[in-house]
Amino acid sequence: MLQFDRLTKTFGANTAVDSVTLSFDKPIMVGIIGRSGAGKSTVLRMMNRLTDASSGAIRFEGRDVTALQGAEKRAWQSQCAMIFQQFNLVPRMDVVSNVLHGTLNRQSVITTMFNLFPQADILKAIEILERLGIAEHAAKRAEALSGGQQQRVAIARAVMQNPKIVLADEPIASLDPMNAQLVMQDLRRIHEEDGRMVIANLHTLDTARRYCDRIIGMRAGRVVFDGTADQLTTGAARDIYGADESFSEAATSTEIGTLDRTYAEALSTDSVPA
Repeated sequence: MLQFDRLTKTFGANTAVDSVTLSFDKPIMVGIIGRSGAGKSTVLRMMNRLTDASSGAIRFEGRDVTALQGAEKRAWQSQCAMIFQQFNLVPRMDVVSNVLHGTLNRQSVITTMFNLFPQADILKAIEILERLGIAEHAAKRAEALSGGQQQRVAIARAVMQNPKIVLADEPIASLDPMNAQLVMQDLRRIHEEDGRMVIANLHTLDTARRYCDRIIGMRAGRVVFDGTADQLTTGAARDIYGADESFSEAATSTEIGTLDRTYAEALSTDSVPA
């Protein structure tokens, strides 16, 4: 279904992604983990064609998407929707219009200029917002929503594209634990209920284990781990992050239960974190 064949990206003398080769034979939910600068975001940007590969190829259903140009490239970007850490919404535009922007690739110039969207698309956008539990905010400006709500609007916009693949670049990095869980639950539902492939860059191990079928660990541009949640041991995590035995997963947790336990342990030693 999806293949990376020696995918490489260089920036001058620096190699951000180094000969990555992976294969996925069906739509699953994938988590990519690793330190900042490991190449995670660059992989997603090459998939969505926001940046070009230096060498190698990405093939989806037998087609080399790294070679697409013009209208074919834009069509691929519609099939491979992107969700960003900072939401990328139009702040002063209402929520439903932001979601409808997921259809811009198939609208006329007049429709785009004056926001004259077909009634069927408007109803579809509201249906998606209802599915994500935020339909009551449809008429509000995006800037009036909380960070978690804005990220769910961004997810709704991606679903509005009707993509085959949803890419999420650190989708919960700026969210509190409760909203982080809601966003990850939404991404998981999109995979399970719609049969879409979801690939998310994540910065916490427990989140990757809880929501992802397969986890890819990257270090210095290379894949150093490829396995299931059960196979992602603490030892494997240390290898991915280049950490020693002092490495603590709890310090990066977004799971409320883990945070509660960590806080309770701190109280018991009279060293409550600042």
